[in-house]
This record gives sequence, C-alpha cells and structure tokens, in this order.
Amino acid sequence: MSRPIRKRGRPRTHDEHPRQRLLTNGAQALSDAELVEILLRNGGSASAARELARELLAEFGGLVGLANVNPVYLRRHQISDAKAATVVAALEIACRVAKARVPRQNLLDQPALVANYLSLRYGQRDQETMGCLFLNVRNRLIGESEIFRGTQDRTAVSPKTIMKEALLRSASRFVLFHTHPSGDPSPSDEDLSFTRRLSDAGEMLGIRLVDHLVLGTSGRWVSLGRRGGW
Repeated sequence: MSRPIRKRGRPRTHDEHPRQRLLTNGAQALSDAELVEILLRNGGSASAARELARELLAEFGGLVGLANVNPVYLRRHQISDAKAATVVAALEIACRVAKARVPRQNLLDQPALVANYLSLRYGQRDQETMGCLFLNVRNRLIGESEIFRGTQDRTAVSPKTIMKEALLRSASRFVLFHTHPSGDPSPSDEDLSFTRRLSDAGEMLGIRLVDHLVLGTSGRWVSLGRRGGW
C-alpha cells in the first residue's frame, strides 16, 4: 500500500532566514529590522516578527530610539515580558560596547563615535538632558557627568557648576552635550549663547571647551566645533 504524498509548502528562500544569513555573512549583512526580528522571534511566524520589528523601529525612531524605550511600552504591541527583556538587554549591550570604546580614543578625532555613544545613552529622553565628558591632556575620557535634566530655563544651569566638576576631575578639556527632545538637533540662539559663556568660563581656568554636541532623535546630531564654533 503506497503512502499518501505529503504536500510541502513553498521552500523558504535564503533571504527569509536572517539567522542563517547572520551566521553565514555576519551581522553587518542584516538590516536593522532583521536584527530586531531575530530578537523577537521564538518559534512563531517569521513574517509576523518581521512586521513587528518594522513597526517598533518606525514608532520609536530606529535602533537608537528603541534602545531607550521602557520595556512596559512594548506591551502595547503584545510583546511578552521575556521578549521585551531580550530586546532591551541586547540594545543595552550595544550601548555598553559603544561606551567601552570611548575611553581608548582621542575624542577630538572621533566626534561620530562620541555622538553615537551619547545618542544611545541619552538621545530619546522626553526631557532635555545636559552633561559633559571630561578629558585629560591626551584627549582621553577621564569622566562623565550628567549636569542637568528637565524643562526649566537653561539659565538655571550655571557654568560654575560645570567648572567645579572639571576641576574636581583634574580635566584639561571637556565636551559639552545636550539633547533636543523635539528631535531636531539644530542649535538654538540660547544654545550658542550658553556655549560662549561656558567657553569663556573655561578659558579663565585653563580648561578648554573643545566641542558641544547637540543630540536629536534617530541618531541625528550636530557638532558645534565641527560646524565652525560658537
């Protein structure tokens, strides 16, 4: 007695297997959505995981935005706590790897590296955040400090506070950074005015302000130093 022929579905193409492509070609060969898809999928539908990955990236502004999302918000997409924890943990690893690379670099030569790390850490907050990276004479990172967070007037932040931090850390130079929760990193007149005041205060103490990075969302940023100063 012959066995009934079992119908098989359409074979999946190589492009439908991001895990296999990652193992064969490396993670760099995958799109952002495919990387997130791997984190989300756990025996379920590949197409559903792929679509969900795209929705999350669109809603939160790409990987940088997703890296700063509270796991509770992912429940709106019917994502289990286990999967949410996997996504958040993976992106936190990326943030820590970026941070680990920063101290070994000459930061004056690597504004993109610094902006990438700061965007992962601060770039998606709903309140403005201001802080500093303190450098030694070789332009290597010796300290980081969040100076201000909130929505109050910038004049509440005193250059004296930043200079005190720099002196305590024996810094020779420093990089100022702050976020624009609106998403647009274009510096305002107030940003430029505060930067000039801070630069003047630093010059009086022999501590040079070497750059001011303005961070938007989706990884966008502006370097006032590279733009021609303030």
